[in-house]
Formats: sequence, C-alpha cells, structure tokens
Amino acid sequence: MFEIPTSTKQHDESRQGEALLIENDPQKSNGRKLYIESYGCQMNFSDSEIVASILLDKGFETTRDYREADVIFINTCSIRENAEQRVRNRLKEFESAKAKNPGMVVGVLGCMAERLKSKFLEEEKLVDVVVGPDAYRDLPNLIEQVDEGSRAVNVLLSREETYADINPVRLNTNGVTAFISIMRGCDNMCSFCVVPFTRGRERSRDPQSIVKEAENLFHAGYREVTLLGQNVDSYKYTAAVADGEEAGPTITFANLLELVAQVNPLLRVRFSTSHPKDITNDVLYTMAKYENICKYIHLPVQSGNSRILQLMNRTYDRAWYMERINAIRSIIPNCGISTDVITGFCSETEEEHQETISMMDYVKYDYAYMFAYSERPGTLAAKRYADDVPEEVKKRRLTEVVDRQRRHSLERLQTYVGKTHKVLIEGFSKRSDKDYCGRNDQNAMVVFPVDERYKVGDYVNVFTDKCTSATLIGVISS
Repeated sequence: MFEIPTSTKQHDESRQGEALLIENDPQKSNGRKLYIESYGCQMNFSDSEIVASILLDKGFETTRDYREADVIFINTCSIRENAEQRVRNRLKEFESAKAKNPGMVVGVLGCMAERLKSKFLEEEKLVDVVVGPDAYRDLPNLIEQVDEGSRAVNVLLSREETYADINPVRLNTNGVTAFISIMRGCDNMCSFCVVPFTRGRERSRDPQSIVKEAENLFHAGYREVTLLGQNVDSYKYTAAVADGEEAGPTITFANLLELVAQVNPLLRVRFSTSHPKDITNDVLYTMAKYENICKYIHLPVQSGNSRILQLMNRTYDRAWYMERINAIRSIIPNCGISTDVITGFCSETEEEHQETISMMDYVKYDYAYMFAYSERPGTLAAKRYADDVPEEVKKRRLTEVVDRQRRHSLERLQTYVGKTHKVLIEGFSKRSDKDYCGRNDQNAMVVFPVDERYKVGDYVNVFTDKCTSATLIGVISS
C-alpha cells in the first residue's frame, strides 16, 4: 500500500502498534496493569480510549511495557492484507511473556475478533479472550472469567451500542486535537469491505452527548475535534418517544456539524469520512457558514469508472461523483479534497484504469490513500467475483496512480505558497524542536520557526513562502 504523506491519515503509519499510556490514579488502583496496542483506522484508536475508560474505572493502570502487564489487549484491523499476520506475530511475542507470567491475560479486540475467534482461541490457543467492537462494556466480566480459568468470548454485534455515556480517556494525545466518535457501524455494503460484517449496522449517537463531549474537550484545553464515523454523512438521530407521542425533529449531519461548531468559535471542527452518495449541499453550506469548520473533505472515489463502481456496490457513478466535486468547488471554492483509490479491482480493464487517472486529473486531490486491490475473506467481492487482475498489473497501475497523485499533491501545495494561513499549533516539528507544526484549513501540514510569544494550542497566522512535496514552510506573520 502506498500513500502520499499527511498528518491525519485514516491509517496513520506513525501510530500503528502504538501502546497507550495515561496518568494513573493510585487511589483507584487495583494493582493490575493494562497494556493496549492499536492498529488500523482512527475508529480503532478511538475504541481503545473507550476500553481504557472502562478498565481504568475498574482500577487498572496502564503501562507501555507489555512484559510487566497483567492484561494485554491488541486492538485489530481487518482492512489490510498483512494485518492478520502482523497480529499473529505480535501474539506470539506476548505468548513468550505469558510463559514467564502464567496469570497474564491476553486478548484480541476489534474488527478481527469475529472472523478469527476460533483460530486464536481454540486452534492456536494464542489468546484467552476475544471481544468484538460492540462488547467492550463486558470486558471486566470477561477478564474475571479468564481469571477463574476459562477462555472468554463476546463478539455479538449490537443495533444500539454507541458508548455515548462513556467519556473516553484521551490517549497519547498532544492535548490540542481529539477525535469524537459520532456513530458506529456501516450500512453501505461495498463489495470489497469487511466493515459492515465486523462493526455491524449503522447507529448514531445522541447529538447532545456529542456536543457535551466537545464542550468538555474545549474546557480541557483542546482546540480541534474530528467527528468520526464510517460514513458521517448518513448520521441521523431521532429521539425515542413514548407510544402515542409525536416524534421530535431528526438531527442530520449538517445539523450536528452546526451544533458542534457553535460550541465555541475557537474550537476547530473536522470530520471523516464522507460518502459521495450521501454528502449533501446542506453540509457544504454549513461548512461555508462557519469559519471554524475546516474546509477539507475526505471523499473516497475508489474508481473513476462507472462499471467498476457498480461492481464495488458504491451506489454512485462517475457523473454523480463529478457533480459532487463541482458542488464542493462551487460552494467552498478553497476546499481541500482527499480520496481513496483502489487499483486492479476484479475485471478492471486498462481503459477503466485510465478513467481513474482522468478522474484524478479532473479533481486534483490534495492527497490520497492508494491501494492495489486485495481480496478480503467474507466480503461480497470475494464471494461473487474472481480476483483476476494479475498482481504485476495491479502494482503497475498503483504506481501510475501514486505518481499522478504526487504531482497533484505538489501542485495543490504550491497554490498555498505565498499566502497567509491560520494554523493551530499542534506541537514541535518531528525534525526540530526549533520549529512548530500545525495544519491549515485544508489539512496541509505547515512548519514554521518557534516564536516565544506563542505556545502549543494557540492559533497563529503563518505566511508560507515555500513547500516540500508534503509540507508548507513559512513564518508567523504579525
């Protein structure tokens, strides 16, 4: 898999395998240490924060050294081809630690749990507990079962669970940016994707709980939130009412976006991910209306060809996608746009591949997440279509897509050079503590010299006078 670098990736390579660590409260401690390691998308990292909240409430402390842990969890992802082997290798490392500490509990959380529960629990005996993404409230009980000598599993999916009442512990955070999960599951049955099977049906959180979480984060010093969902545009919440009562108004994603933007003008709002079939003009007009809603949309295209899109069950065609791009450009002229692209999907021809290239030329994405198609077990595509594009062809097409995107990414960054950008200081540059870094409205990373007048968490105006292939470079303007 190839990607154009960016600071907020759905699969942020710098965070893969990251272990959480938070400040522990000695007065609540039960003397047991918890180690959680996360892989995959931001939803998985957000889920690890929920798990930490549940277990810290039971007196666990966190550690970054799995060898000293009493309970080890690995939060998994089923999207990538090599994810399963990576997890298996990691579990074997944990196995050797457990040999020295027989009372240690080892478990698998998340998207891989349902598909591999039998393998990990019974066949290979690599884990003691397997827990799906809707069963985290059951973790204290499942750990207790293991303590009593049993293996434990709960991979039941729910139509109601949103964890709305759980205030996530913020893990490994810069104290400036945070993620808020607004919904769980997915109803889009894209033929290449396992998410509907691993995360269940779509359900939206109560908007008041989301607004409250955003308010709490702002008061704690955070200055940017990203609203997370598999498809945020399909967010829809209607409060339950008693029989015979009239239903209240339905809150759409545009409504929710406005509610969060109104928390405070100094709280920046981002969101991910949008679906081309669902993103509405109402959302775009709301983005244009509020200065603190960032002008950036991640709009996965996957393919530029209508036949392939139909095989992918994306429920839009080339013309529809282009119309949505036109609407974004019209309503929010300065909007940054990123995308996902899959090359070599089942039966894709060379001409169809070229339509993806021409779509990239039409949009000129700021950046993209680019993959050669990899068949995932259990998906509709695996059941219905032959994975018949040769690997060398997939890789060659992927290289062409990556090369085209590199060119477009540089072109887009060059349009930001010579301009002043409002930037939220997120921390020091990875290369030097003499430079700050942060992102502009369009999600481009900006690096600029430290100025003692400003600190992390402040907004500054930065004049950018040059760029690299992935970063804007400038100075704070007075």
